[in-house]
Amino acid sequence: MPSSPKSSTYYARQAATSRRSTVIVAVIIITIIGIVALLRGGSRCLSPRPRSVRVVWEHGRSNENLGVGTNRHKVMGFVGIQTGFGSLGRRKALRKTWFPSDQEGLQRLEEATGLAFRFIIGKTRDRAKMSALQKEIAEYDDFLQLDIEEEYSKLPYKTLAFFKAAYALFDAEYYVKADDDIYLRPDRLSILLAKERSHTQSYIGCMKKGSVITDPELKWYEPLSYLLGKEYFLHAYGPIYVLSADVVSSLVALRNDSFRMFSNEDVTIGAWMLAMNVEHEDNHELCASDCSGTSIAVWDIPKCSGLCNPENKMLALHKKDTCSKTPTLESDDNDNDDDN
Repeated sequence: MPSSPKSSTYYARQAATSRRSTVIVAVIIITIIGIVALLRGGSRCLSPRPRSVRVVWEHGRSNENLGVGTNRHKVMGFVGIQTGFGSLGRRKALRKTWFPSDQEGLQRLEEATGLAFRFIIGKTRDRAKMSALQKEIAEYDDFLQLDIEEEYSKLPYKTLAFFKAAYALFDAEYYVKADDDIYLRPDRLSILLAKERSHTQSYIGCMKKGSVITDPELKWYEPLSYLLGKEYFLHAYGPIYVLSADVVSSLVALRNDSFRMFSNEDVTIGAWMLAMNVEHEDNHELCASDCSGTSIAVWDIPKCSGLCNPENKMLALHKKDTCSKTPTLESDDNDNDDDN
C-alpha cells in the first residue's frame, strides 16, 4: 500500500472573497489529494504515515491562500480531540475505551457514523517530547498536528488553528471540538449531527451563562473583563461543542489578527458566535454527569471541566453497561409493555 506524504502544509492566514474561489497552493493540493485517495481507496487500511498540518500565522498581511482544495475528504462531521504533551495517559485511556486504537478501527467508526476522529496537538520546543510524539504518531497515525505552540494560555489560538486546518482537509457538514477528558458516544453524536435543521449556521453545545471572573487570583480569571461586564453572554461549555460548516467557513475567511482573543477559549468562541447570525442550540446531553440511555458526552460537571482523574474515570465508565453497551437510541419496550 502506498504511503502518504509525511506532512501537509496549510497556510491558515486570511480571507478569500468566496468559499469556493480560493487560490490553491500546488504543494497543498498534491498532499491533500494523496491523503484523500488513500482514505477513499479500496483498502480498509489507513495511511501508516502521520497526517501533519503546518499552520503559518501571519498577522500583518492579507493573503488569499487558504489551502482549501476541491478534493477534501467528505464526511458528515470531523471531530478533533484536543490533547497536549502531558496527556499521554489520557490518550491511552481513550484508545482503550471509545476511541479506536488502530487504523482499521478508525475507518470502521467513520463508516458507521460518518464521523472522522483525530487527536489535535501543537508543538513544543522540548525535543524529547517532540520525539516521543513522533513515535506515537508512527504507531497510531491518529493525529492532526498544528504548527503552533502547545500552551494552555494560547488555547484560543490553537482552537482557531484547528478549525482552519480541519476545514482545509475535511469537507464536513459539522466540525466538533472536544477535549481528551470526556467520555463520548460517537454513535449518538452522529445522530445529533444528522438532525434536520432549518438554520445553516449552527452553534451546538451545552450552553451556559455566569459571572465574569475579575479576580486575578481565581481560576478562569479574565483580564479583558472590562469589555464583558458582570455576566457572560450565552456560550457553550468548552469540553465539547459543534460548529456547522457555514460558521467555520466564515472563521476561515477572516484574518487571524481580526479576532478578539479572550483568556478562556469557550468564552472566545462564544464571543465570535455573537458576531455571526448563528443558531444557539442548547443540548445538555453533551454535558451529562453520568451515563444514561441518551447521554452523548459525560464529564464531571460542574466539579471539573472534564472528567476528574480522567485516566481512571474513563476506564471505569467504559466498564459500565449504561455507558458502553446501551443502544444508540432509547428503547420504547417499556412503553409497549405498559400498553399491553
